[in-house]
Amino acid sequence: MMRTGKTLLLIGATSDIGRATALAYAVAGWNVQLTGRNLDAVEREANDIRTRSGGAVSVHQLDILNSDGIEAFADALPAIPDTVVCVVGELGEQARAEREIGHAAMVMRTNFEGPALLLGVLAERFAARRAGTIVGISSVAGDRGRASNYVYGAAKAGFTAFLSGLRNRLTSAGVRVLTVKPGFVRTRMTAGMKLPPLLTAEPSEVAKAILSAAEGKKSRDVIYVRGIWRPVMMIIRCIPEPVFKRLKL
Repeated sequence: MMRTGKTLLLIGATSDIGRATALAYAVAGWNVQLTGRNLDAVEREANDIRTRSGGAVSVHQLDILNSDGIEAFADALPAIPDTVVCVVGELGEQARAEREIGHAAMVMRTNFEGPALLLGVLAERFAARRAGTIVGISSVAGDRGRASNYVYGAAKAGFTAFLSGLRNRLTSAGVRVLTVKPGFVRTRMTAGMKLPPLLTAEPSEVAKAILSAAEGKKSRDVIYVRGIWRPVMMIIRCIPEPVFKRLKL
C-alpha cells in the first residue's frame, strides 16, 4: 500500500463512525492519530486498524469536555495533522434533558462546546501554516428544532453555525472547513430505534463520504449523508411555523 505521508487526527475514535473513518484513512495510506478519554479503549481500536491496514496509528488521550486541557493537548501532538475529523457526539435522552439540567448540559457541551473549542484551537495552527482540512460531523437534527430531540438538535445547530463561520473566515488562509450532516446512521447510539432504510446509512458509508469530501472529490462544503436528506430537510425548513407546531416530529 502506498503511504501518503499525510496525517489524520480523529477526534472520537471509539465511536462507530470514528472507527470506520479512521480505518478508511489508514487504508488510503494516511498516518492516523486517534483520540479518546479511555486510552485502553483507544489502543484497542488502534491495534485493530494497524492489523487491518498496516498503517501507522498513534493514540492520544483527550477529554472533549475538559476545556482547560484542549490547548495542552494540541501542543503535545507529535505533528500538526493535515486533516482533523471531529466525530464526537452524544444523542442523550430528550425527556431526561427536559428534567435534568446536568444531562442537558452534557449533551450541549459534547455536541457543541467541546468540539467547537477544540477545532478553534486547531484552526489557528492550520491558519498559521496556511493549509489543512477541518471536518466537523454535525447532524440534520440541527436544521430545524423538533420536539423529539431539540436539545441535541440545538447543540448541532450551534456546531453547524460555528463551522460555517470558521469556513468563511479561513477560506482566504487556504484552510478548508467541511460540515458533514449524517441523517440516521446504524450505530450503537441509535440501537433500538426503528430507522427507515432509505434514510439510514452505515458507518462505513459516512466514512467514505468524509474521505471523499476531504480529498476534494466533492466540491460541496456541506455534505449530507445520504443525499436524499438535502431535499427532505429543505422541505422541513420551509414548513410554516403555525403548521410545524402541530406536527409530531
